[in-house]
Amino acid sequence: MDILDLAFMQRALLAALLVGVTAPAIGTYLVQRRQALMGDGLGHVALTGVGLGFLLNESPVWMATAVCIAGAVVMELIRWYGRTRGDIALAMLFYGGMAGGVMLMNLSDSGSSANLSSYLFGSIATVSEEDLVAICILAAFVILTTVGLRRQLFAICQDEEFARVTGLPVRMLNLLVAVTAAVTVTVAMRVVGLLLVSALMVIPVAASQQIARSFKATFALAVGIGVTVTVSGTATSYYADVPSGATIVLFAIGLFVVLTALATPLAKRRAGRTAAAEECTLEAPGERTAADDVRV
Repeated sequence: MDILDLAFMQRALLAALLVGVTAPAIGTYLVQRRQALMGDGLGHVALTGVGLGFLLNESPVWMATAVCIAGAVVMELIRWYGRTRGDIALAMLFYGGMAGGVMLMNLSDSGSSANLSSYLFGSIATVSEEDLVAICILAAFVILTTVGLRRQLFAICQDEEFARVTGLPVRMLNLLVAVTAAVTVTVAMRVVGLLLVSALMVIPVAASQQIARSFKATFALAVGIGVTVTVSGTATSYYADVPSGATIVLFAIGLFVVLTALATPLAKRRAGRTAAAEECTLEAPGERTAADDVRV
């Protein structure tokens, strides 16, 4: 039987495609801002939303989105006003979110270890039509934000002070980045899992940085890598009967290793050419001076 003949695999592959686009798209900005682990923290917070959804018999995806966005806003407020105690407050938020999620899922009638595992590590068989609709809507928001506001977001990621001087609403854009990251976490949790979503935000970006030489190229290549590993990892998890989230992350790490191995000799060649060019530039004036001396 062809994999595309199965309805649940059609949903899983479409969800994987959207995750492959959205996670590296926002991850490019997070890596640039040195906030690579933000997705990991938001994944902890989102678990409370999942547990609350089960407890109230509401959609876990939409409930996780609401709670995760609230957590992202709190994170930004702590970053702005937290000062020296900010790291402690963030740690309490992250671990409190995970503890709250586990507790709420156990209190709900439908809560079980199987449900908890599917949200923590991903499960291709659990992507329902309702989940897919939510994922499509949320993914559209992420794509429109990361592509439509790429110049503004790049500016605040590079230099907040310069962006503020140019008149950009820095705090609102920072908040938008955090909210977009929160939405991405809930988009990816059914395929990759809340504990592994941060890897998909970071590893494709890190892999693309090995060979890309501009922000635009890094963004495009990271999205390409993300789509490649999510779709191939989801298909592999079906045929090999292994967890989708772990398979996708291992594929991403493998691709990172390959690109790093390929980039090392290229970097040495570029460095050699640059050194040779600089040497020629330094020698040329000396030769002309000697000729001038002879003519004199």
